[in-house]
Amino acid sequence: MMKFFSDWLRPPKAKAAEPENQQEDQPEALPAPVSPEGVVDSRVCGFIDNVQSGWFQSASGELLKGFPIAPADVVLDVGCGEGAATLFAARCGAHVIFSDTDAVQVAQLSAKVAKSPARGYQALVGDTQPLPLADGSVSRIVAMEMLEHVDDPAQVLAELVRVGQPGALYLLTVPDPVGEGLQKQLAPPSHFQKPNHIHVFEREAFARLVTDAGLEIEHRHASGFFWSMWMCLYRADEAGAGGAGEATRDNIKPPHSPLLNEWANTWYQLISLPEGAKIKQLLDSVMPKSQAIIARKPDRR
Repeated sequence: MMKFFSDWLRPPKAKAAEPENQQEDQPEALPAPVSPEGVVDSRVCGFIDNVQSGWFQSASGELLKGFPIAPADVVLDVGCGEGAATLFAARCGAHVIFSDTDAVQVAQLSAKVAKSPARGYQALVGDTQPLPLADGSVSRIVAMEMLEHVDDPAQVLAELVRVGQPGALYLLTVPDPVGEGLQKQLAPPSHFQKPNHIHVFEREAFARLVTDAGLEIEHRHASGFFWSMWMCLYRADEAGAGGAGEATRDNIKPPHSPLLNEWANTWYQLISLPEGAKIKQLLDSVMPKSQAIIARKPDRR
């Protein structure tokens, strides 16, 4: 869901100088959460929720709290999609490398990165088997919501570990098993078929996958109750509309139904309350949309 916001991420306060003859692609101003008609935009509400959860910390240059990005970094974003993580790193002034199997998305993202303050970039079309990168050449590696789609997650992680330099930080996210359990009961079978989710990672199994790859876990994070409930309501709406069960990616785009708008309105009001953050944190821990691990490749000894 964070990929909705690739055009809305604001640059951090401190950033590298722009390359000569290159102007920054200024992100669009974040639309007001509430439209003149009184409708709360699910995407904007979800973005605000993500920021409250520690994502996209522009002031500190942290993609997620505990995962800082600096101009000196070389950032690899595999399965980049629309590029929310790539553009955040680019606006931190880093050298960014982004890859995806979707050539159209990679081309669109390239056009945006070319206008950003990134000190350099490399666009790759294809999977990770293997990556055309040298051993130990990357300092920050991002794999967000992609391991559940690949045939062999351990093999993908091994390749990501290969290209990471000693001390490199990794930000890895996959759907949480609680939310996936709900989707198994509500979604059409295609949701758990290629090209969608072919793996469900229990929390400890996800952690073992990371440590078995040779990484040391520094922080674990879970968030996204808003999106877990949103997806349940979306499935109810989809079923009522006679949605098809073809094995294609979910096409979750606006305009959204009144049911989803009402949920976004309710959640926005909640997280705007003084006690909202406490309730949000509790619900995020019970039924998160995603689980995240920040890990580090050990230094050479």
